Amino acid sequence: MKSVFSGLVLVSLALMVPPAHAEGPSATAVVCLKVENRVPVGAATTFPVEVGELACFSELHGVTGSIHHVWFHGEENVRDIELAVRAERWRTWSVKRIPPTATGDWRVEVRTGDGKVLATAEFKIE
Repeated sequence: MKSVFSGLVLVSLALMVPPAHAEGPSATAVVCLKVENRVPVGAATTFPVEVGELACFSELHGVTGSIHHVWFHGEENVRDIELAVRAERWRTWSVKRIPPTATGDWRVEVRTGDGKVLATAEFKIE
């Protein structure tokens, strides 16, 4: 019975681990209020105008060198933040001050150094 249980645990863990990156690098993007202990807190797609600042959290797999968090308000690029990647699996984030006049549609693109978009997080300031 113990070996069956151990086998189920190993299979379950294997299903949680992303596959080897034959398809190339991958990333997630989550906009949130803050990051604590490398975990996004207060993730949402709509934030109040008085929010003050937001964070974009990314988990990366198979990315080397660095990535960019490119923040857009509407179609205007308002900030491009380069972030170092130091391991096969890496968690990182950037923070952007949100002025009270910056209502409307926003997005953050996670890009490789050569500009390939790996992930996008869209959100609204109301």
